[in-house]
Parts: sequence; structure tokens; C-alpha cells
Amino acid sequence: MKTIILLVLAFFSVTAFSQPHSKVKTGDKIIDFKAHLIDGTELPLNQLYDQSPLVLIVLRGWPEYQCPVCTRQVGEFVAEADQLKKYGAKVLMIYPGPSEVLQEKAKEFTSDFTFPEGFYFAIDPDYEMVNQYGLRWDAPKETAYPSTFVIDKNGKVVFAKVSSSHGGRADVEEVVEALGNL
Repeated sequence: MKTIILLVLAFFSVTAFSQPHSKVKTGDKIIDFKAHLIDGTELPLNQLYDQSPLVLIVLRGWPEYQCPVCTRQVGEFVAEADQLKKYGAKVLMIYPGPSEVLQEKAKEFTSDFTFPEGFYFAIDPDYEMVNQYGLRWDAPKETAYPSTFVIDKNGKVVFAKVSSSHGGRADVEEVVEALGNL
């Protein structure tokens, strides 16, 4: 009996400590920051959601390789841009990683995509935004927990999905549903 109790406690401890602890949840006011766009300009987050809803997608960025799941996710959102445009939504994708190689790797990552109007791609050097949001996945060959937030015009998070693995990310249908509920 003692062994079973210890095993159950061990399981819950591992589960509790392996889950992301996002500081941003549905119903919260979004934490504002300045997005460092890949072209070198800075854009305050509140300028993106003040006139229209915003879809904020945190990718794994540069964990010492280009993540194929991130590539697929970005491709799906770009391909379904018209669905998002129906709601007037803008999309900001965050690519975190160590600053010394991030710009170069982000350009490499985005070279296969043509981003439609209303899509923005930003880097997060040295995990500044990721740490602020509590999304740092601090393990070997990891950067950030893949996350998606839908933010209304008032800066309120109306949808939040944070994955504790490489998969389990929000898809376009989930985001469109959240936008439709605004």
C-alpha cells in the first residue's frame, strides 16, 4: 500500500512540474511587450490588437534546429489566412531563441513562407517575451512551450492554449471558433 501511494505521489509530482505555467490565461488582460519584427522594427503589441483581434502564436523558435511541427503550424495558418481575415484578425508569430543566431535562423525559417497582409513575424532574443509570459521550456534543445492566444480589441485573452509537448498546439479551426465568439 505504501508503494502504491508513493507511486501515485511521484506521478502527480512529475506531472505537476512538467506542465507549463503560463502567466497568461483566458480572461486575463494580455501582457504588453514590444515585438521585435524580423525586419528590425519594433511594434508595441497593443498597436496590433487596438483595432482588431490578434492571434498571438509562440513557436519553439531556434532550439538548435528548425522545428518541423512549427513549420507545419505556420504553413497551416498562412494557408488559411482568408478564414482569419474574415474576422479582421491580425497574426503575430514569435520565434524565440539565443540572440547570437536568432535573426539569421528566423530568416532561414521564414524563407519558405510568403506572409499575407496582417501577419507579422517577430523574434524573441534571449527569451525576453517568453520569460515574461512564463512560457520558457528550460530543457536541453527546448526554448518555449508552443502557445496560441486570441486577444480581443480590449486586450483581453479570449482563448489560450499552451502545449506541454511539441504537438498539441492550437489549430486554425480552434482559433477561428474563438474569433467567431467575439
